Amino acid sequence: MSETALSPQPLAPPPGLRERLRERLRRWRLAKIASPSFQRWAARNPLTRRRARHDAARLYDLVVGFVYAQVLQACVSLDLFERLRDGPMRIEALAHAVGIAPDRMESLCQAAASLDLLRREGDGLYGLGDLGAASLGVPGLDQMIRHHQAFYRDMADPVALLRGETEPELARFWSYVRSSDVDPDTARTYSALMASSQDLVAEETLDTVDLSGIAHLADIGGGTGRFLSHVARRAANLRLTLMDLPGVIDAARPVLADIGLDSRIRCLPGSFLQDPLPADADAISLIRVLYDHDDDVVRRLLGRVFAALQPGGRLIVSEPMSGGHEPSRSGDAYFGFYTMAMTTGRPRSPARHMQLLAEAGFQAPKALATRRPFLTGVVEARKPA
Repeated sequence: MSETALSPQPLAPPPGLRERLRERLRRWRLAKIASPSFQRWAARNPLTRRRARHDAARLYDLVVGFVYAQVLQACVSLDLFERLRDGPMRIEALAHAVGIAPDRMESLCQAAASLDLLRREGDGLYGLGDLGAASLGVPGLDQMIRHHQAFYRDMADPVALLRGETEPELARFWSYVRSSDVDPDTARTYSALMASSQDLVAEETLDTVDLSGIAHLADIGGGTGRFLSHVARRAANLRLTLMDLPGVIDAARPVLADIGLDSRIRCLPGSFLQDPLPADADAISLIRVLYDHDDDVVRRLLGRVFAALQPGGRLIVSEPMSGGHEPSRSGDAYFGFYTMAMTTGRPRSPARHMQLLAEAGFQAPKALATRRPFLTGVVEARKPA
């Protein structure tokens, strides 16, 4: 047993009277909410029925939410939103186009209309709803939803997933996280999925950080260069380097050539845990990289980034983050279980990121507020000059 374990630990100060009363009130309130008779009373009482019905509806949506998600999956798989982009269609025409019986197509359209994905325009006539139309304007959302079929299967038995008793499909799909030896076909598959969802993350990140004062930005683990392509459009004089596994870089080169950035963005194949990182960069970005890995790998990578950066250089971290003391649906529910199915990594709170950055030697780590934190969180830090 260590000396730390043997030494007396400081006791937390006893809670004050206000804290004890607040906790007692909270327990009383929860006991009431858990009482069927109180729920019936609250649903009838004019002073409480609005809140009671609101909470009941929220609970119901959680209970049946898996069906809502599958209705969305069916709409995307059948390209219904795209088919209805130019205007409403009749059930018979939709059914014929996708090979589904008209009565079942009507069931799907009714379900989608209840979720504001579609809109009922008349008997047997359906058009886009607000959410269905909005989905057409989110780059990569359809690919993300299609990809969820594997995640759904991994979540079929969440307790078995929590106990580590399953072999998740996502672990096989994201196998590159555990190995730098990835075949080109696999690299192209996951790179395409990452790129399809990267545009919004890139825009959110670049709307948050200030690139002024940076001469050379190296994006480590940057896939096919989607983030750097956004940087290139915003900072015409910035030198740019993309580093990723050789199979990913092979896929990146023709992509960058197609958009005219092959001469602007230097490509550097290699493993960020084994090969030398760019030593001439005064800023390094890690976009959706750290949450793929466990703490020991993150510490190792941050140490290598710290060593590679120029004195006074900046590190930019942007990725899904836990809400920490205020748990978030995106960071803690969605990405918490997604990384569990990957069998590696986890979303970390901004505070945890800043702690790891400080451990690596970085100074003045700070969390930057993003407009849409469900898309990404951003943390910055500097290497001492």
